[in-house]
Amino acid sequence: MLVVTLVLAGVGFALLIVALTTGSLIWAWACIAICVAGAVLLLVSALTSRKAVPSLDDPMSGSGVSSPYGRVESSSDSSTDDAATANDDNQGNHGGSPGAPDRT
Repeated sequence: MLVVTLVLAGVGFALLIVALTTGSLIWAWACIAICVAGAVLLLVSALTSRKAVPSLDDPMSGSGVSSPYGRVESSSDSSTDDAATANDDNQGNHGGSPGAPDRT
């Protein structure tokens, strides 16, 4: 549907050029009609694609978060992994500089 919208925009632009060069009002109205049809088609396409995307709150999706590659990850596992990684990366908790050896 997006391709049809792009074709209509191209035809509308061509009709605009024809209307400007010839000075004919009929070509200008044809350009407006084609552009309005393309805008309506783009709006319909956007609204239908918005409904096709499943929400994260969908009970049919299960408890895990599905990635676009087909893997399912649990949201609780990723938060504990992030917290453990944050503690490992934080070398400044003991008051020393990051490059200095630990004096405990």
